[in-house]
Amino acid sequence: MGTWGTGLYSGDLAMDLRSTIAAVARLPFEGDRLAEILCATEPGVANNPDDEEHTVFWLVVADQFARRAIGCARVREKALAIIEDGADLAVHAKRGMSSADLRKRQKMLAEVRERVTAAVADRVRPRPVLKRPQAFLMDVGDCLVYPTSGKHCINSYYPSKDKIPNWKQDGWGAAIVIDRGRAFDFLTWYRPLTIAEATTEKPDFAMLRSLTSWVLRSPGTCSPVHFKRLELEKIGALTVDPIKLAHAFPPMKPGTSAAINDISIANSLGFPPAAALVPITPGAPGKSIYGGSFFMIPRLEDILSG
Repeated sequence: MGTWGTGLYSGDLAMDLRSTIAAVARLPFEGDRLAEILCATEPGVANNPDDEEHTVFWLVVADQFARRAIGCARVREKALAIIEDGADLAVHAKRGMSSADLRKRQKMLAEVRERVTAAVADRVRPRPVLKRPQAFLMDVGDCLVYPTSGKHCINSYYPSKDKIPNWKQDGWGAAIVIDRGRAFDFLTWYRPLTIAEATTEKPDFAMLRSLTSWVLRSPGTCSPVHFKRLELEKIGALTVDPIKLAHAFPPMKPGTSAAINDISIANSLGFPPAAALVPITPGAPGKSIYGGSFFMIPRLEDILSG
């Protein structure tokens, strides 16, 4: 359940959606196509008028499109209908919003309406978009090592590891890229398979096949800046067998969501507590003692050709 308030961006969905729109707006598509992509990221909310955050979704999209001068009749008309028929105010009244706060909410809606109804022809303008698909920095099969501190990789949102509080290298991580792709043919993403625990010795290429317990991780993005800040080092490449890979990890899905929301691969290069992971049979999910499921293989040979 998200948080609620009188401001358009006071809720969790609105804040997340604003970030998503910022990423999607970089795609060189017209407003109608961008709206389709955004609806696909939150289909339950966008397509269900009975969802309590349905009105927030369309109001945020309309407001962001107006602020970014992105023209889309569907979005504009949907938002205006929500404002005119009082649907948004009704939802908030049902949730117990006070009369005073409802008046504040109504004032905010009037401001959104003003932005959305501004002369579209005068406001639609070229926006900065990707001129070409993002280049791939890593290939499937690339083997990487990187420094760790207390089971954490370098936080690549810091300009330097020296700026990270209490960060001191005490180990090494190792990963192999097992999948990659482009969301909407433009935004790159990668999925790593990492060792379950950091090592004290820096792994070399020959050592990788002897390491046991490899964990499937979530996909993420990796810009050249993040690649450098993470201190990722390619030490070789192996050939991944797609049939073996599908058997070992049947739930793999494209990293579209990670690409849209620009979720860095750094989030998938740290290490969970050792007690949370127990080696299991390839293709069968395990259960973490902290809840949720995960997939592992005991050795790299389970996904490699030859």
